[in-house]
Amino acid sequence: MNEAMEEMDEKEFKYVFTMGRFDETDEMIKEKKLFMENAILLLKHVGYFRELKIIYLESFDYSLLSERMKEMIIDENEKKEEMNEKIFTDLCECYALLGEDDIFGEVLSTVVPCILKVALNKEESEETRKEVEVALLALSNVRASLFEKELYLNEIKEVIQHHQEYHNLTRLAYQSAWMFLVYRLWDDNSLEEVIVNELHFVREATKELKELTKCVNWKREKEEEDGKVERKEEVVLLRWLQILKNYFCYCELRNEEFSELLGCIVRVYLAAKENHRDVSKECILFARTAEANGNVKIDGISSVGTVDAFLWELHWKTLNNENVYNVLEYLKTISARLREKKGEDEMEEAKRKAIKMEIFEKMEEEGYEDMITSLHEAFRFFIEENIVFIYH
Repeated sequence: MNEAMEEMDEKEFKYVFTMGRFDETDEMIKEKKLFMENAILLLKHVGYFRELKIIYLESFDYSLLSERMKEMIIDENEKKEEMNEKIFTDLCECYALLGEDDIFGEVLSTVVPCILKVALNKEESEETRKEVEVALLALSNVRASLFEKELYLNEIKEVIQHHQEYHNLTRLAYQSAWMFLVYRLWDDNSLEEVIVNELHFVREATKELKELTKCVNWKREKEEEDGKVERKEEVVLLRWLQILKNYFCYCELRNEEFSELLGCIVRVYLAAKENHRDVSKECILFARTAEANGNVKIDGISSVGTVDAFLWELHWKTLNNENVYNVLEYLKTISARLREKKGEDEMEEAKRKAIKMEIFEKMEEEGYEDMITSLHEAFRFFIEENIVFIYH
């Protein structure tokens, strides 16, 4: 079964794991044709591969099986001494791995502490590393749910800090720990100090991206990946890029580590742009998000070469190309910033004008001005927004 799931692409995965299939499983459990323990182990694998493939699978949330698991978590938690801890932990991980909807109330306050116990296991064995990886992957799927810091903060800090000192986690496990913590930012900005200055999220993300960039086969032809499972390193890299976007949407606290991260993103984009379009898309979205939220200093716009790098996308002239759209949005934001004068002193004003001229000359020299104009006419959104680019 694991080998079959490894080979499935997104379309095949969704075709197999439908709401009807989950309901059939629930019926088999109800009629005692399938032991719950066996069903949980199988479904944990389904959830694990769903997360590895970054597939949105909402069919589980609306199934009878989801309701059964929810009730079991509450019932088993009330038993306390009678409860089989291993089966209960598997149940909690399974529920977190498969669900797309936010977890609320009693289920949330039971599931998170239970899975964190597994994540805190520091035994040095391959089996433990795998168990911790699955636990943290399950936690990373607990997204926008509201719950108190007392339920998770000290434990997840301990997981991250222990890895920073001893490097005991797999790359996927470490990324997942960060994903779980950063997703809490949307509701609690008091976490900013811990994430930015105590745990050094940006520094750690930059380091991990640099390492992952060395591991991915960037020259792999597109045909070779059709119908195949993505390499694990590439999935982890994609997940870092996705959580970085989230981080810059909700975190206002900045430090000097950001400029190095932006430069690293540009290098990832340049490596990925031809054969790994999903990665290049995430790089552009990250830069667009960071720029829109004012995370890039004026002199950083040109120093790390984002504009030079992303202009390459404009050669892809198909109107359904999402990257072209996002590059145009990125240029729109930069254009607006370079036209602004927010109480600048003479030095800042001169710097802004110099960067504006540098970008303008680059566009003119490479012939991008006409290209942008033609694309500007083609995208109705940009006509409606009445965008004025840098060279206007």
